[in-house]
Amino acid sequence: VQLQASGGGLVQAGGSLRLSCAASGIALEYYNIGWFRQVPGKEREGISCIGKSDGSTYYVDSVKGRFTISRDNAKNTVYLQMNTLTPEDTAVYYCATAFCANGMGPRGGYWGQGTQVTVSS
Repeated sequence: VQLQASGGGLVQAGGSLRLSCAASGIALEYYNIGWFRQVPGKEREGISCIGKSDGSTYYVDSVKGRFTISRDNAKNTVYLQMNTLTPEDTAVYYCATAFCANGMGPRGGYWGQGTQVTVSS
């Protein structure tokens, strides 16, 4: 089983990136999938999650209105569209199987390897 996060990079403030979480060995449609990010020296933060059954979505307040999570079951991929990026969004971004009710968090033990997002001011 492997989750492959990609799409990170260097972007100027106000710019956009789309992260992808592609899976092999599991069908993502049967899992809630979350995006998490971590800054060195800080705890990993769950920022968005998409439910397996109804596609319901969750966003942490700091990304609401700017980020959009979606899934393409045919491609076995979950996306995170990130718009209006700010330097505070700079982090390593991970995807993982998750729970998405009453908040979010990792569940199931499947993690992508992380992709670096750097937003310059």
